[in-house]
Amino acid sequence: MSSDPTPLKPGNPKPWNDPRVRSVAFQLIAIAAVAWIGYSLFQNTISNMESRGIRTGFGFLNETAGFGIIMSLIDYNETMTYARTFLVGLTNTLLVSGLGILFATIVGFIVGIARLSTNWLVAKLALAYIEIFRNVPLLLQIFFWYFAVLGTLPGPRQALDVGGVAFLSNRGIIIPRPVFEAGAGWIGIALIIALIASAVMVIWARRRQAATGRIFPAFPLASALILGLPALAYFVMGRPVGWDIPAMGGFNFSGGITAIPELGALLLALTIYTATFIAEIVRSGIVSVSSGQTEAALALGLPPRRVLRLVVIPQALRVIIPPLTSQYLNLTKNSSLAVAIGYPDLVNVFMGTSLNQTGQAVEIVAMTMAVYLAISLSISLLMNIYNRAVALKER
Repeated sequence: MSSDPTPLKPGNPKPWNDPRVRSVAFQLIAIAAVAWIGYSLFQNTISNMESRGIRTGFGFLNETAGFGIIMSLIDYNETMTYARTFLVGLTNTLLVSGLGILFATIVGFIVGIARLSTNWLVAKLALAYIEIFRNVPLLLQIFFWYFAVLGTLPGPRQALDVGGVAFLSNRGIIIPRPVFEAGAGWIGIALIIALIASAVMVIWARRRQAATGRIFPAFPLASALILGLPALAYFVMGRPVGWDIPAMGGFNFSGGITAIPELGALLLALTIYTATFIAEIVRSGIVSVSSGQTEAALALGLPPRRVLRLVVIPQALRVIIPPLTSQYLNLTKNSSLAVAIGYPDLVNVFMGTSLNQTGQAVEIVAMTMAVYLAISLSISLLMNIYNRAVALKER
């Protein structure tokens, strides 16, 4: 004798049994715990500083700094405030980081392509460059360029003369400084117009080529436009740009623009070191493209240079850009090693001298960390935008 079991009626499930509810709850608990720990640390720091008579706040930024800086892209002297020293250090950091990214990218792409050259000597020289400079610590390379190379240059009186307008000595390289007169602004306007027109022309040429297959010489025309239009404005406005030629006076040069040896050593080391990693990234990106793509392009009669520029590199970029972004971030953060040779970057000027004079460790360290975080996030954002722009899209 058998009987069917009475089916159980489903009741209302408890919210805790829902995985989504548990997931949200655990995340809220974790966020609350982190916030509580952060608040506790903040309050503990404030109370400890107050008990020791250490002042807090950012009022020190309005106080007079009282120390000089050997290089500044903006006006600065000893009578200005700590806020001004912050801006000086920030601009110097942005300068070496921006130039380092530009030069390292150029050198890295050249060496990465040379690694795949069919010329045995070129390929081996590129390999030797990568293996040597990639495996030597960056700090040692900075010391090498600063002490062993630039430090051995002659003094100002025996400086190397380059055509009577530029000089190279252990004080740095001195080049003519442009002096802008009335009407020089039109040259800048002409340059901006030329850049915008060139960008529009390049975009139009790419779309035209994608639609019709016909190639338009956009790059030569854009180069001519960028150089020619400002030159035309220069002559039309009566040559409103002069040059302040450096000259030897006393024990040093007067006039011109001086690039200090600390900047040169740091820039050389950052460029050469980071370029080795970029070269390997470029090589791996090119290798990732199927050889059938190259063979098909060559079979169509395209020359090797155009195959590389139009077929291989556009496809390799989707592999190159993500790790390339990491190298840009590393270069920016590695620029803080400038403190080892006295280059006046943000770490040296603000987190070094300013911190020692004011004792505002928490505020200064927090501001410095926030700057590097903002720079890194900005680089990542720009590279992500560029990555989406060059990504291969299906039609």
